[in-house]
Amino acid sequence: MASWLPETLFEIVGQGPAPSKDYYQLLVTRSQVVFRWWKISLRSEYRSTKPGEAKDSHEEFLENSHLQVQIALIFGARILDYVFNLCEGKFDFLERLSDNLLLNIISYLDLEDIARLSQTSRRFAQLCTSDKLWEKIVKSTCDIITPDMRALAEDVGWRQMFFTNKLQLQRQLRKRKHRQGSQRDSQF
Repeated sequence: MASWLPETLFEIVGQGPAPSKDYYQLLVTRSQVVFRWWKISLRSEYRSTKPGEAKDSHEEFLENSHLQVQIALIFGARILDYVFNLCEGKFDFLERLSDNLLLNIISYLDLEDIARLSQTSRRFAQLCTSDKLWEKIVKSTCDIITPDMRALAEDVGWRQMFFTNKLQLQRQLRKRKHRQGSQRDSQF
C-alpha cells in the first residue's frame, strides 16, 4: 500500500511566530523529514545568514525532540502529530482528500451515519454541518426547489430546512412572501 504513495507525503510552509519574520518549510517524503528555514531580518549581523536545512530519516525524526519542538512552535501540535503518524507509517488517506470530495461522499450516507461521522473529528463535524452538504442532501431528496425555497434556505440554512416538516415549511414560505409583499407596498 505504501508504494502507491507519492514521493512527497506532506508539505507545509509558514512564518515563525511573532516577532520573527523567518520562513519555514516542512517536507515529509517517503524516507525523510526535511526542515528548512530562511532568516529574515533587517539587522546587519543576520543579513549574511544563509538558509538552513535539517534532514532526518523517519526514525531519526522520532528521536529528535529539538526538531519536534520547533515544528510544534511554528506549525502547531496538530501538524506535529500528523508528521509523527506519517513517520510511524500510519497514513490517514481521508486527511489527504479535499473537502469537496469528502462532501460528495458524505452526501450519500444515511442520516444516522452522518450524525456518527460528525462526532469523529473537528473536520468532519464542520463538514457534516456545512450548508454545502445539506444543500446537496435537500436537492437529492426534493423534486423541485423553488426560488422561494432557495431564498428561505439561505435565510435559515439548508440543514434547518431539511429538518423542518412540510407544514412548517409551507407556513414559513407564506410568512416570507407576506413580508416581502409588505416591504414592497411600504416602498411605494
